[in-house]
Amino acid sequence: MSAPPSMPPPSQPWRFTRQGTDGRSLPEVHASIHVPDSTAAWWRRFLAFVGPGYMISVGYMDPGNWATDLQGGSRFGYHLLWVVMLSNLMAIVLQALAARLGIVTGRDLAQACRDHFPPLANSILWLSCELAIIACDLAEVIGTAVALQLLFGLPLIGGCIVSIADAFVVLLLMQRGFRYLESFIIGLLLIIAGCFVVQVIASVPSISAILRGFMPSSQVLRDPSMLYIAIGIIGATVMPHNLYLHSSIVQTRAFDRTPAGQRDAIRWSTLDSTIALVLALFINAAILIVAAAAFHASGHHDVAEISDAYRLLSPVLGVGIASTLFATALLAAGMNSTVTGTLAGQIVMEGFLHLSMPSWARRLLTRGLAVIPVLLVTLLYGTHGVGELLMFSQIILSMQLPFAVIPLVMFVSDREKMGEFVISPPMKAMAWLIAAIILILNFKLLWDSLTSLN
Repeated sequence: MSAPPSMPPPSQPWRFTRQGTDGRSLPEVHASIHVPDSTAAWWRRFLAFVGPGYMISVGYMDPGNWATDLQGGSRFGYHLLWVVMLSNLMAIVLQALAARLGIVTGRDLAQACRDHFPPLANSILWLSCELAIIACDLAEVIGTAVALQLLFGLPLIGGCIVSIADAFVVLLLMQRGFRYLESFIIGLLLIIAGCFVVQVIASVPSISAILRGFMPSSQVLRDPSMLYIAIGIIGATVMPHNLYLHSSIVQTRAFDRTPAGQRDAIRWSTLDSTIALVLALFINAAILIVAAAAFHASGHHDVAEISDAYRLLSPVLGVGIASTLFATALLAAGMNSTVTGTLAGQIVMEGFLHLSMPSWARRLLTRGLAVIPVLLVTLLYGTHGVGELLMFSQIILSMQLPFAVIPLVMFVSDREKMGEFVISPPMKAMAWLIAAIILILNFKLLWDSLTSLN
């Protein structure tokens, strides 16, 4: 009996490629941004690729990061700074691999999974990714709602409803061109960075303590409460949906789909994401440093909720504008994260399910899948326990990481799929080491959680 048409021969690198599908990721903006030819100055070519890195960096400084960094800084001072640095270094490597996958194969990570794994495995991966997006939106929407409440007195439920408007923001900006969306994101990132520069200066942190905090310590493995927060930091920093997002939006550049053009695109895209994630490292470290200098040093070791940090920051630092800057940065982070989260949800749904829907309907559907549970949770919890809820959402994200990281490393290590762009043995070893660290930390957390129930 001959093989069914939808199943190419085993020699094909993508075993389950669907016949007749449009292989372009985000087809409405695919290859829509001009890239100067090879005769142009290097800086012009680099600037053509600047943007996707900053969009994915948003996920590394969303309100979920704030919850984990605030809790880590207030409880343990500067001791977890090295975890923040480690998680950002992991992110730099993984995002570079995601960009490489998209540029070389012309597939985002969701499409690659759909074309490689059998339907049952794809269903599991899709459900896992949707759960991660819902957990991410839980943090983002609540963070936005809390910021609106702190700045303008808007009730949490009202803030959650307002956050739905991001679907229309994405639609409006993408209709004007993908560059407009990138510019919007970068503008908000500059606001966040500016707010934290002022707060770090105002908090007058100990430079020697900061340097010691960046030195790795085994204490995190011996202290279950410290480990819980450390895994939350990793879960909040290395975002599963960002791997899907990055592998898609690098394809918005109209680079030559030739080996030389792909090599050039990989180089500039990797540089773009690396610089952007260094900015994310500064933001994450700044949140923890401010929490350590302002709260831990003054004896406020139990600051876990963003609203508590807002209330205490100005009195503790003696700077009246500190709390306002904190809430302003939180609002910018929440707006940024909900925009990119919505876009990632569209990429995941299109990639795994190949749904054919109008752009506005796709965005409202993906946003609704996350916002409805958020509204229910907010109704149940209100302002009480928001910090714990945000922290728990980051643990869920960390648990979903292997479902995105392992397929990504598999694909970029496969010479049949990547050709001459397959990653080198040292890079492969580093990528699998990162995946192993994530798995080990997750299993350790599960073990501690189960034994604590006995």
